[in-house]
Amino acid sequence: MAVAEGGKGMYILLISVHGLMRGHSNELGRDSDTGGQIKYVLELARALADHSRVERVDILTRQVIDAKVDSDYARPQEQIADRAFIIRLPCGPRRYLRKEVLWPYLDSFADQALKHIRRVGRIPDIIHSHYADAGYVGIRLSTLLDTPLVFTGHSLGHVKRQRLLLQGMKEENIESQYHISQRIEAEDQVLDHAALVVASTAQEVEEQYSLYDNYEPQRIVVIPPGIDLGRFYPPKRGRFRPPIFQEIARFLAEPDKPMILALSRPDPRKNIATLVRAYAENPQLRELANLIIIAGNRDELATMEKGPRRVLTELMVMIDRYDLYGHVAYPKHHEPEDVPLLYRLAAKSKGVFVNPALTEPFGLTLLEAAASGLPIIATEDGGPRDIIRYCRNGVLIDPLDSDRLGEVLVDALTDRQQWRRWSKAGLSGARKHFSWEGHVVKYLREINRVVGKSMRGRRPSMAVKSRLPTSDRILVCD
Repeated sequence: MAVAEGGKGMYILLISVHGLMRGHSNELGRDSDTGGQIKYVLELARALADHSRVERVDILTRQVIDAKVDSDYARPQEQIADRAFIIRLPCGPRRYLRKEVLWPYLDSFADQALKHIRRVGRIPDIIHSHYADAGYVGIRLSTLLDTPLVFTGHSLGHVKRQRLLLQGMKEENIESQYHISQRIEAEDQVLDHAALVVASTAQEVEEQYSLYDNYEPQRIVVIPPGIDLGRFYPPKRGRFRPPIFQEIARFLAEPDKPMILALSRPDPRKNIATLVRAYAENPQLRELANLIIIAGNRDELATMEKGPRRVLTELMVMIDRYDLYGHVAYPKHHEPEDVPLLYRLAAKSKGVFVNPALTEPFGLTLLEAAASGLPIIATEDGGPRDIIRYCRNGVLIDPLDSDRLGEVLVDALTDRQQWRRWSKAGLSGARKHFSWEGHVVKYLREINRVVGKSMRGRRPSMAVKSRLPTSDRILVCD
């Protein structure tokens, strides 16, 4: 492994600007900014900090001081593992803002990041930016500090624009709502600057990153995310009735039927409506199983953002139209600690997990289900292809074909021998191919190569003098 500055273990700086992040009880699914990326970055930081070659991991994110969110998000620093910290930096207005309106404040975030690095007293060995906004910040820090930059897009602007156009949204509306041109430009710039791009799947590389002018596949490596096997595991023998079961059972006429479980945030891309239609229009399926939809947390629909409100309103209208009362559960609240229990409940009932998303860059929920012994039915787009290939624990479907989805679900629930085979294969595949320990080994191997190359290319004098700048802010000019 390349020797880090001063012969110490590595100091790794992760940047994830938007959303709400804390070390416990994360509000995943609260909105479109607080989802899989938050979970991935937190688990990556903990897994890296647990490695003997890593001395410190910092996650830089935006500080939020807002009465509408928990005061945890205002704390300047939070320790999440022995050598891992969340560092919250001021960035524009103090209130919680969606990611699309953060662009004017990212240069000040870079200033604050520089101040933090000066307080630590050590230049990071690597900067790893997550999403376009963090990529923008990462370029500025990487250039100033002469530190290699790693980038993970999580989702990409070109792909989002294509999807929205196909849905009939006008170009000018996409631009005004999502600032998509600014995002795509930032993504192209970071692809040009980054020493390494970490993707989750081969399809992401070949069909998404390839849309960019600065696409260079030789600088992209595929390292699938890991799964916390200490949280996600199959149910044990005997009766299993955690408290979340009662929250679900109150919706259902026959709560002991097999569960068709769907778990996502209320986002149009998650395609919940197609799953409801597949269930409602297949009488055999309605007789066989209950449908359990966990779509984030809500208090009142009227106070939700427009996008999630529209998704949940459509869900409730469909339940009423098809008269699914007693067959579908859609609880208003769940805690992060309930998620592993939900997978185990579904597995105990000999049910299945369904991810019908229109697009799925990876699909961490599919891995969680696999590690819990729960077979999966998943969209044929993106990450599920790789998960099914390695785990052999389910089937891919066209997310727009509700009739076929219903037929596949009936087959999965009635073929008991196949269900047992899928359950065992998922357990084995998740442990063999998707552990965080394995992810970190591959990650550090690639980082070692990048850091070593950077050190070899540095002028001899730079290896002796500290690269910690005496400036306390960055001036960026066009």
